[in-house]
Amino acid sequence: MIEIAKLIEQGRTEEAWQRCCGFIDLSLDDFMKIQRRLIIEQLALMRGCELGRYIMNGTNPRNLEEFRAQVPLTTYDDYAPYLLKQREDVLPMKPALWQYTSGKSGEYPFRWVPVTAEQLREIELLIHALLFFSSCHQRYEIALKKHDKVLYGMAPPPYATGTMAHVFPHELFDFLPSVAEAEKMSFEDRMQRGFELAMSEGLDVCIALSSVALAIGDRFQQKSNNGNTRALLKNPRVMPRLIRGLIKSRLADRPLLPKDLWPLKSLITYGIDSSIYKEKIKEIWGREPLEFHGCTEAVIIATQTWDHQGMTFVPHLNFFEFIPEEESLKSRQNPAYQPPTLLLDELTPGNYELVITSLHGGPFARYRLGHMVKITASRNEKLNIDIPQMVFLSRVDDQIDIAGFTRLSEKVIWQAIENAGLSYEDWTSRKEAKDKPALHLYIELKKNGHITTEQVATSIHEELKKLDTPYAELESFTGLRPLEVTLLPENTFQLYKQKQQASGADLSQLKPPHINPADDTVDFLLNAAGQPAPAKPKVIIK
Repeated sequence: MIEIAKLIEQGRTEEAWQRCCGFIDLSLDDFMKIQRRLIIEQLALMRGCELGRYIMNGTNPRNLEEFRAQVPLTTYDDYAPYLLKQREDVLPMKPALWQYTSGKSGEYPFRWVPVTAEQLREIELLIHALLFFSSCHQRYEIALKKHDKVLYGMAPPPYATGTMAHVFPHELFDFLPSVAEAEKMSFEDRMQRGFELAMSEGLDVCIALSSVALAIGDRFQQKSNNGNTRALLKNPRVMPRLIRGLIKSRLADRPLLPKDLWPLKSLITYGIDSSIYKEKIKEIWGREPLEFHGCTEAVIIATQTWDHQGMTFVPHLNFFEFIPEEESLKSRQNPAYQPPTLLLDELTPGNYELVITSLHGGPFARYRLGHMVKITASRNEKLNIDIPQMVFLSRVDDQIDIAGFTRLSEKVIWQAIENAGLSYEDWTSRKEAKDKPALHLYIELKKNGHITTEQVATSIHEELKKLDTPYAELESFTGLRPLEVTLLPENTFQLYKQKQQASGADLSQLKPPHINPADDTVDFLLNAAGQPAPAKPKVIIK
């Protein structure tokens, strides 16, 4: 196959676009035909390997209907005995590489995932698609050119984004710094070197975790305010760009921002908190970021196009199933319950838990990612895309994802509270999106004398840093300290228990869940003592 970069160099942009972005022109029926064909190929691979036979409980599904009827839904715990040991002999296809993401705090530090060569080929095309979508204003427009400069804002291998960097079109773009150089550096050194190169050579493309894109802008403003730009003025290659940028910022009466220096062609962000940071990133970088949704197990699930609205599903990497929200909740309340699923062409707008089956020899079958997505429309009418549109809502498992850096489990949060030496009745916690993502802990202390909310928050924050390395790195990496604490009045949880008993709740439902309670549960806890909300003490660690 002719490389996409060569097609672009030869001016065959429509052909390059079609190869990478053609999936957005599929009818929903054609989308499902691709899904059905690829799942049949995957089933043949699964039947022929030890992991597949184990996951499928010895069944022998020959078609999609049998597969969905016979194979149970799975989680990473089902694969851990094989994948944590990186056992290649049991897999459907020998992997080209392994990548990992954060694991379950207190159980295993990382979740290892194999990636096959066939998957990498699909990922490479999709990376081109992301670049095209992020820089165009209409179909078949490719605004990027050979030797455009790319800021390397991604984690190194074996993180999934580092893997993506290795299949990035290096023959078309120049990384700042080069991938080989960047992967030997700390994040701080890499960003410093990247900006030094960008100041002298220019910058066209930025790809980064959304929280990192925001942190880069914040640090840039701090350096500007501290007068750290003076040394750069001595560099003749930097001086013209910097002077133009300083003039722009002075005329706008604000600190120097990245947008004053570089008119980006493409800005791509990713992470669970992308929507939270979207407007701030746009203000800092001067370009609306393109968002895509993915994870280590599924890599790329869906992406926005040039209208920066809902995301369009990608048909070639994963087979999709969807658990309606009410069925997802039922299965979380009763782990033995197997909820029914829907296929993409059966969806109506609403909330669904996403289930994927790996294609092209990947390991996962009917795998619950723990992602709740919202189907916003059956199609994109404006761009005539005949595929359901989605946005990511939240995680649905027993972990709280903070800024894409760490997933805190109930066990670790509980341990931090215990290690802080607090005497308490009970607690519950959830992720809340305000100006920045927060881990909000609601806790009722026993009679505690004069302990303050700030003391509680500080002590728990420090214990979380000791227990979970990614949580500690979140502070050093981005400056984000996400713990927010609300002290609940005495007898709050006892009143909740009485309410549940009065409503005939099951014994297991007499206490709120420790992780991700519903809005009505939190509202009850805050109002249980009849105190107005402003009187409730709370603090965000800063």
